[in-house]
Amino acid sequence: MTRRIPWALFAVLVLAQICYPLTTGATRAGLTVATVVLGWLLSVGHALLSRGPRAAAALVAVATGGGFAIEAIGVATGVPFGSYDYSGELGPKLAGVPLIIPLAWTWMAWPAWLAAVRLTGGRSTAGGTGTTAGRWVGRIALATVGLAAWDLFLDPQMVAEGYWVWRDATPALPGLPGIPVSNYLGWLLFAVLMMSALRPLAGPAVERTDQRDHPMVALYLWTYFSSILAHAVFLDLPASALWGAAGMSVTAVPLAVTLLRARRSRAADRQDHEPYRAGVDATR
Repeated sequence: MTRRIPWALFAVLVLAQICYPLTTGATRAGLTVATVVLGWLLSVGHALLSRGPRAAAALVAVATGGGFAIEAIGVATGVPFGSYDYSGELGPKLAGVPLIIPLAWTWMAWPAWLAAVRLTGGRSTAGGTGTTAGRWVGRIALATVGLAAWDLFLDPQMVAEGYWVWRDATPALPGLPGIPVSNYLGWLLFAVLMMSALRPLAGPAVERTDQRDHPMVALYLWTYFSSILAHAVFLDLPASALWGAAGMSVTAVPLAVTLLRARRSRAADRQDHEPYRAGVDATR
């Protein structure tokens, strides 16, 4: 039963995101808030059900707590993202930060981490303990890019809706006016700090993946492919569709390829066992 809960939340989240381009104004803003809350519940709930209270608490501490802290610093000082202000459309604020903003960090941090773990081989030992240094660095790098590149979709979409505005948006990436490059660099900085802290706080349970993580893998790949489609077709944001597709592909494309290969390998194994099973049946 508990394994169905993440899938149920994922289905509701997908439905909400499909509805997003069909709405406008206050309805769209409300749907944005609801989607972020659903994403937070999905990721934290999955961490709790699959890894236990320690992992869930660590995720909330580094992503939700850390996300709020870095956003509050950013609003107050302009460091590390640049100088910006939030509108009042995303609900109540604390220290100038809408309360749903740190929830968004959490929503995507967990699937980005699990995607990186899957791509770096799950659990690996060095002398019987922990992961090798090279694999650890690769895991942190993939998780960092996997999370930070999401903002190539997110920020253009939210700025276009007027949910936040930059005081100085130069220099900007080609085709993405209104958002300074410092914003993306700030995402990379905080993402690497977050991912580096997650494993020590969460414990060894987050160093491996298994079938319980399929909803999170689906969430990450759905976010990637649906964002490309939405920006290119429904939201009239072709430049962010291209930038986001390129950025998140570093993690999303190898993840999709890995899953396809695993599926083909399982199918081949089943075919190899068919003659043996047929022989056993014939001798009965």
